[in-house]
Amino acid sequence: MTTLQSFRIWVDADACPNAVKEIIFRAAQRREIATTLVANQFIRVPKSKFIKSIQVPSGFDVADDTIVANMQAGDLVITADIPLASEVIATGGTALNPRGTFYDRDNIARHLARRNRLEELRSTGTVTDGPPPLGKAEIQTFANQLDRFLTRLAQQT
Repeated sequence: MTTLQSFRIWVDADACPNAVKEIIFRAAQRREIATTLVANQFIRVPKSKFIKSIQVPSGFDVADDTIVANMQAGDLVITADIPLASEVIATGGTALNPRGTFYDRDNIARHLARRNRLEELRSTGTVTDGPPPLGKAEIQTFANQLDRFLTRLAQQT
């Protein structure tokens, strides 16, 4: 069973919006949860015994591989990277998108298929729009989902 003492939050920080990072920082500090941001560039984090960042070398999936190698079953990974989310789920972790969508065993295949279809279209020269800019509603949804998840986890201990 995962407890808040053994539980960690991992953040795929290269593309994580600052507003979402701020929410994560406040939650980690308030609930005293070990939180690690992983990126291939320097990421500024607040001074806290609960929050740290790891800078990894540049390269394809280096940050993702670092997260998967260090996370444990039950940990939460914040990522918009669908292949990483799939690995997290396969490892027994939970993946939460910065827009507040949880990836799980029931929906990850659908998300992967959609991502792969768009990737295939882009490779043929078809222009596809990326996701819309992150708005206040998505930021609030993320904050609510994170809080509910952490509250449920705390109640299990």
